[in-house]
Amino acid sequence: MGKKSIQLLVVDDQSIVRKGICALLEQVEDIDVIGEATDGEEAVTQADKLHPDVILMDIRLKGEMDGISAAQEIRRRFRLPVIFLTAYSEDSTLERAKLAEPYGYLLKPFDDQEVKSTIEIALHRHAVEEEMRRLNRLYDVLSQVNQAVVRLKS
Repeated sequence: MGKKSIQLLVVDDQSIVRKGICALLEQVEDIDVIGEATDGEEAVTQADKLHPDVILMDIRLKGEMDGISAAQEIRRRFRLPVIFLTAYSEDSTLERAKLAEPYGYLLKPFDDQEVKSTIEIALHRHAVEEEMRRLNRLYDVLSQVNQAVVRLKS
């Protein structure tokens, strides 16, 4: 049995750009675009509905919720990795983007190898963080058990 393909949600409010990104990604082996969204609110809804492995999110989206706000909400609610896409690289945008703790930051235009390697690194980091979270929970439980044993012996 082969390895599972990476399931991706693409978020960009410009239809031509979004379709271009999807067309590029469909040519990349082991990547399946399972959904598209045009604004931050739709991105959160699609993340909840589809549970993609990773989300490619434009920073500047029209509507109430831009890409950074949507990424923060998705991270808070679903702990899914988000990679930012942007045509803008000014310091103020980058500083604000850092607050959402993205798993990557790609400047448009990008090529298939660049996006594939960024996605793979993001998924690896996400897996490591989830394993650390699991081990921390296990440690907490073991600490509580240890404290209970000490109390019983006392």
